[in-house]
Amino acid sequence: MSTRLAPSVARSQAGTMCIAVVDPGSGNLASVLRALDRAAERTGCAIAAAVTRDPAEVAAADRIILPGQGAFAACMRGLAGLPGMVATLEDRVRRRGVPLLGICVGMQILAERGLEHGATPGLGWIAGEIAPMAPLGPDGAPLPLPQMGWNTLDFPPDFPPPGAAPHPLLAGLAPGSHAYFVHSYALAGGDAREVAATTEYGGPVVALVARGNIAGTQFHVEKSGETGLAILANFLRWTP
Repeated sequence: MSTRLAPSVARSQAGTMCIAVVDPGSGNLASVLRALDRAAERTGCAIAAAVTRDPAEVAAADRIILPGQGAFAACMRGLAGLPGMVATLEDRVRRRGVPLLGICVGMQILAERGLEHGATPGLGWIAGEIAPMAPLGPDGAPLPLPQMGWNTLDFPPDFPPPGAAPHPLLAGLAPGSHAYFVHSYALAGGDAREVAATTEYGGPVVALVARGNIAGTQFHVEKSGETGLAILANFLRWTP
């Protein structure tokens, strides 16, 4: 079970995994904390999870989660508006290898740029840009946007390379597992080697990206039932 301690305090408790849930101003993140509680119960991990806007707490964390909802530009602006946060994330994630999981728009801002409400630079940690979707049904008619609701996950045949093990975040999951999506923009022009799962909505849509110690889900893991809990539990076990 998790405790609601600041990561800087939780680190002093031996055997407790400290998780910083970064709040870029996207709203109530209580559902992420609840899902982490349930995932921790499954793994037997003792965790201390806290929603934070304090770079010092992120600097003390063993795992970092970056949720987001709404528009790319607003989420990136909110993150950049937290003094020292982007620099701390760069140091902890890019240079020190702390595992990070982006969720929904939190996954999108890992990309090079977003095109929602004009072009906005992202963190640039994964290749590609976040572009408007234009899905068409079998009859050629536009599908509704946003893509909202449950959809299945597909695992690209070339990720991982032949003979390699599946990505650790997908351990125990099979193609066809359901996840919950709410979005009108998606990753385009990315690197196929960073795409660990897709979904189908008028064509393949990137659903999960992974590169080194960095991963992100276009879907809401905290609202994705058993699939989401499995991914969060795998994230707690992950040692990239």
